[in-house]
Amino acid sequence: MKKMIALDLDNTLLNNQKEISPANTKILRRLHEQGIKVVLCTGRPINAIWHLIEQLDLTRPDDFTITFNGGLVINNQSREALYQNGLSKEDLVPVHDFMAARRLPMDVLDFERIYEIDPDHRSLYRQTVKNIRFEDTTFEQLAAEDHVYAKNVMAIPAEEMPAVKSEVLATDRITRRVQVVQSQPHILEFLPQGSDKAVGIKHLLNHFGLDFADLMAFGDADNDAGMLKAAGDGVVMANGLPAVKAIADHETASNEEDGVARYLTKTFATIL
Repeated sequence: MKKMIALDLDNTLLNNQKEISPANTKILRRLHEQGIKVVLCTGRPINAIWHLIEQLDLTRPDDFTITFNGGLVINNQSREALYQNGLSKEDLVPVHDFMAARRLPMDVLDFERIYEIDPDHRSLYRQTVKNIRFEDTTFEQLAAEDHVYAKNVMAIPAEEMPAVKSEVLATDRITRRVQVVQSQPHILEFLPQGSDKAVGIKHLLNHFGLDFADLMAFGDADNDAGMLKAAGDGVVMANGLPAVKAIADHETASNEEDGVARYLTKTFATIL
């Protein structure tokens, strides 16, 4: 029996209204009470998902969350970091040059707030992330010396993303300094090299004396592929990307059809 469940949020655990359904809430709380470790894995900071952590009652001393796509593993109660991987301002220079030349929006996150760079180029990220402070600034005003940033985000209309993403991935100045992943149809993320949800989860598994064989993971997008491939049971949603379906062990119903709850009900039937 698996001892840890790792869950992506958008288009996986959350429905299209960005909510955890009653069915998903009920079964995850029951499994948590049975001693199964339930870990939310997201690209967002913890403050932006705190209402979801409370909804699932993941507030005990041994509850953790994987944030910033594996860049920060944080204890939900103490807010202490178990693992952290970040970017310097220098890492972000080629990304900023690319964005500024094309008048694209740029949001830089540290572990406390979101800096909206050159706010005249309005970002869609404000519509995605709630419960965290946005600060309008310029790239020049960003702190440089010894300041650690979690990631950079480009949020644009989904129909524009394929062309822009292709151009980003073809820009060596960017790909030499940062890791580029698409987390949602309208969001491209620029992460520290080596960042992956699987990396953050590995540190958490080690903390508990577990390994990937003990892990069940749910996801749908490119930034979930690493943890689905590494997990003892990697489960992709019916609405997941074809490339992610190709590496998953199993497929469940969509995020709109309580796919997480359906799979967990079947898998953990003997203890529910």
